[in-house]
Amino acid sequence: MRITLLLALLCTLSSSFAQLPPVITSWIQNNTSTGFADAITNVQQVNYSDTYVYIKTDDIPSWIPIAYDWPNNPWFAVPMNYQFRFRRNPIPNVGPETKTGYGHIGLWLNGCSIYNPKDAKSYLDSLRWFQNAWYWEHLLGETFDHCLGHPNGSGEYHTHVTPACLYDIEDSTMASPMVGYAFDYYPIYGGYGHTNALDTNSEIVRLRSSYRLRNMVDRTTLPNGTILPESLHGPTLDSVPLGGYMEDFEYIEGLGDLDEHNGRFSITRDYPSGIYTYHTTIGWVNDVYGYGIKPVFPYVIGTAYYGEVFPADGNTGPNSGFVEITEPVTLYVYQTTETGSKKEAIDFQIYPNPSSGLLNIDSKDLDDSETYLIQVFAVNGAMVKEISASGATSNLDIRFLANGLYHIKLTSSKSSSSFRLVVAK
Repeated sequence: MRITLLLALLCTLSSSFAQLPPVITSWIQNNTSTGFADAITNVQQVNYSDTYVYIKTDDIPSWIPIAYDWPNNPWFAVPMNYQFRFRRNPIPNVGPETKTGYGHIGLWLNGCSIYNPKDAKSYLDSLRWFQNAWYWEHLLGETFDHCLGHPNGSGEYHTHVTPACLYDIEDSTMASPMVGYAFDYYPIYGGYGHTNALDTNSEIVRLRSSYRLRNMVDRTTLPNGTILPESLHGPTLDSVPLGGYMEDFEYIEGLGDLDEHNGRFSITRDYPSGIYTYHTTIGWVNDVYGYGIKPVFPYVIGTAYYGEVFPADGNTGPNSGFVEITEPVTLYVYQTTETGSKKEAIDFQIYPNPSSGLLNIDSKDLDDSETYLIQVFAVNGAMVKEISASGATSNLDIRFLANGLYHIKLTSSKSSSSFRLVVAK
């Protein structure tokens, strides 16, 4: 009976949250837990008006181990004190396309910066043959961490590719969750979706990019067929293999499931009326790290945005990401505690975190006769485990969970507490 009432309460809360759009409610908030660089991790605050949503983040995801030292990388992540502005109603771009520039082009739901595929260098500084960060910084330089991110020279932590710790990139049994938003304000989803984008009952498949490696023996032409003068020729394929440069890839309309922006119009759980959705692209690849599901070009967004980008919003370009709120807004509070008939809160603790096997759950406020509900949610809100426990100490077997970020909710008759759990095996 108690569990039934608790579930009813949770459903009521979920229903009230659903009245607000996902661009407000989907961010992974945290106001207390510190992580790398002693920074409060993930998203610290969400404010909204009728037109905008303001996201405050230090750009320190909770998946970074506290004492981490990036391999072959002289830089460390620094709390950025960012605040970005998202429009609640994105619109398609109808003018000249807006290229994805250097620096952040969007945010993952945990407040981590998204970068485009480039690593900011071109062959002989020619502004041709732009280096593919996946090849130069990961396969060759080995500077990425296990979540496929790293900091740059200014300390901004970011990923150029799918966030490997934000959703299970190997789970092909369900449509991937929403994992972020681009700065044209359209949502980004993971690499698995429905064969029919407008039918959520259709088969689940890995969504294929419509980009492919070019069939060429030298780097003398661009993907659009432009013949380059000798001074702008790229390096030989013997010195840098195909895939090392952005221009090594070409877009073929209809080749895969996604368009040139790496997206399509979809109906999703978050947007039942439909919206344009970007998708992180992945595939079976054999590289220096072995054979498995890996990011594939263009990784997140194509070379240009699908929607309209408004530079005045302050999200893109040099010195961006420090937006000030100059209008009346409402603070969106992620509900982590609900009180019942008794007012005293239960002090739960979970450890170790990150964890790979058994998770310990402690509460000195409960005696052996008191029960509570344990619920584990994926980042898309789907419940992946639910059990009841009792007493001051219990264990939860999480060996079945894939690497990534999860929410754990512990609900007693007195109150409820939520935690972010990182699974890292």
